[in-house]
Amino acid sequence: MGNTALVTGASSGIGAEFARLHAAKGGNLVLVARREDALNQLKSELENAYGIKATVIVADLAQPDSAEKIFAATESAEIQIDILINNAGFGGHGKFHERDLAKDQAMMQVNMVSLVNLTHLYLQRMVKRNSGKILHVASTAAFLPGPLQAVYYATKAFVVSFSQAIAQELADTNVTSTVLCPGAVATGFVAAGELDGVSLWDKAASPQSVAKCGYDAMMKGELVKINEASLSFMLNWVVPFLPRKTLLKMSQQAMEKSK
Repeated sequence: MGNTALVTGASSGIGAEFARLHAAKGGNLVLVARREDALNQLKSELENAYGIKATVIVADLAQPDSAEKIFAATESAEIQIDILINNAGFGGHGKFHERDLAKDQAMMQVNMVSLVNLTHLYLQRMVKRNSGKILHVASTAAFLPGPLQAVYYATKAFVVSFSQAIAQELADTNVTSTVLCPGAVATGFVAAGELDGVSLWDKAASPQSVAKCGYDAMMKGELVKINEASLSFMLNWVVPFLPRKTLLKMSQQAMEKSK
């Protein structure tokens, strides 16, 4: 297998850490995000530190044609994408009927539609070569409904289902699909998602630890990876057996802001 990884949402947080991990192993990169300055800074850092080649593509995955433009850019540059890391995503807080619908529509575009489009475009090449790896970044939010983050939780449930389904479709190939489901992570997600004051993030994991967990799982071809053993136990062995109304109340309480 070749060794070029395309990382979306690469300008900061978990995405930047994925890029650092891959570069440290000698892999080339295609760095995708909206902030060109941040991408160029990361490009310089990684090229200087590891002697790899990093290509910057500035793109807003909230735009419907963004995946096609990214794909066209790598094709015209004759860059073979061996690893696709669908990391870009964002959330938002508040009751669904009180939120700006346009923000939730953009969230669905980034978290689901652009992810699916990128996967479809690059997966065809991977299957033809019979080689490749895909990592989708979802969330532990995928495993239960999320009052006060209704659309965000639903988008992550979609990603978990989608990733596992295509993994099974690829079972007779050398291409794998892995989904990473972290709990709270200390990144810019909190501010961007209007989640300041939600106590769940008080003990958030570092983006470095989460990225390593996901990257290692991808390289092993694992199906689903949760970054914390306690969360994995809770979601697999406690949550499924709770009465639905109790679960919904607990889920909402976890998202409520301190006064």
